[in-house]
Amino acid sequence: MGQGGEPRRAQAYDGELGAAVALAQQGDESAFAVAYRIVQPGLLGYLRGLVGDDAEDVAADAWLEIARDLGRFAGDGAGFRGWTATIARHRALDHLRRRRVRPVTATVEPDLLDLPGPYDTHDQALESLSTERALALVRALPPDQAEAVLLRVVVGLDGPAAARILGKRPGAVRTAAHRGLRRIARELGVEGPESAGVTDDGPRTLGEST
Repeated sequence: MGQGGEPRRAQAYDGELGAAVALAQQGDESAFAVAYRIVQPGLLGYLRGLVGDDAEDVAADAWLEIARDLGRFAGDGAGFRGWTATIARHRALDHLRRRRVRPVTATVEPDLLDLPGPYDTHDQALESLSTERALALVRALPPDQAEAVLLRVVVGLDGPAAARILGKRPGAVRTAAHRGLRRIARELGVEGPESAGVTDDGPRTLGEST
């Protein structure tokens, strides 16, 4: 999957990613390239949500740190995605502090929200979005909901991993992501009767198994 490809559910690549990272830690440069190709699209989409047009530069800084500290990483493919997202978020916040601006939910990479289903109604809402519509709807979310949706849907992290990155309780992140997805579904008019039984305390959000 190249940088300009169509990243689907990130979890589908976790086995390949974990194997590539293990080889990269042994000095295999081609394996590091494989890990980069798997992780970069979602990571870049997440950074675009935080720093807008500066995402490419921030991603480059993040990957320099990832390469430098790769030997310190211990975990599987899912853990690597969380670890790289944490590094990228720190670099993004450093960038924003230097510019003294607030995070923006800006341009998300094309096709990042074009996800296969079936999932629940809220996930199906994202499937039906055109890129332009997706950008407008995610941008309109409150900041906590926008970042939760980006981490859960674009990066593909589960609730606990996203919570660690944001420094919040998993329940708070699940709730924020659920509310953001529900708001998008409502805007698209795709909420169905089954949505009434989904609570903010225990939503089944994308990337999290039941």
